Order: sequence, then structure tokens, then C-alpha cells
Amino acid sequence: MSKREQIYFRVAKGCLVPADNYAASVLRARGYKVGDLLKADLTKPRNPKFNRLVHQLGQLVVANIEGFAGLDAHKAIKRLQIEGKVACDEIGVFVPGYGMVIQFIPRSLSFESMDEGEYQQAARGISRTIAERYWNGLDPEEIENMASCMVGEV
Repeated sequence: MSKREQIYFRVAKGCLVPADNYAASVLRARGYKVGDLLKADLTKPRNPKFNRLVHQLGQLVVANIEGFAGLDAHKAIKRLQIEGKVACDEIGVFVPGYGMVIQFIPRSLSFESMDEGEYQQAARGISRTIAERYWNGLDPEEIENMASCMVGEV
């Protein structure tokens, strides 16, 4: 099955409208008309400008929190996802002599794997975890601001 071309829409009051003339022409070419019932998977495309925010959060904790020293930014983020139960799948694992335990498996935060809304929610959750567990004097927004100042740095 081939992947269908994506058509972009803008949210208007009570409806979705084609985002531009190209999207409108594609809809016309496919034979869609006013009143047709369509099925869609709606996602908000990721903003490339902020795509590196979570990576920068990882670099921030590696550089400033002793318990993360020696980790790379990716491993730090995965650890924070598990600690905060942020963007994780849960599975039950039977441990002999102990019983059933819940294991948290961090999902990918890659550009292709989630939309902007999910990504922003994950970034806020990771920032909240950092604030609650490691930097009690800061709120999550301050932590995100510190990380966003690092975007573009290597």
C-alpha cells in the first residue's frame, strides 16, 4: 500500500479548511465536494525550530545534575521519561519470586514518531519531572526556558 500524499488544513471556527490553494486543488482533483463525509488522521506537524528542545533538556541535566554525569543526552531523556512516566508504554512483567511488576518503556520522541501536540506534552512532562525530582526551586517553564536557550549549541 502506497503512502498517500498529505493534505494540510487550517482550523477555522467549527471546521477545517484547506491550508492553501494547493491543498484545495488536490481535494478538487480527488473529486471531493462540499457535504462529502471524509475520514482523516489528524496530526499537528512538528515545528522544526523546537524539534531539539527535548535533546537540549537532556544536555542540560547531564551538564548540571550529578546523577546524570557520564550519560549522553538521549540516555538522560529516556531515564527522565521512565522516572516521570512521560510518553511511556506500560507492560506487565512476571518476575520469579516477586510476581507481576509494571515496566515503563519510553516511546520514541523522534520527529517522525509523534506530532507537535504530543511532543510539547512530552517536553512539559520531562521538565516537570526535572523540577519535581532535581530542581525544586524551579518550575517546569523555567527549565524549558533554560533548555530553549541552548538550542543551536552543540
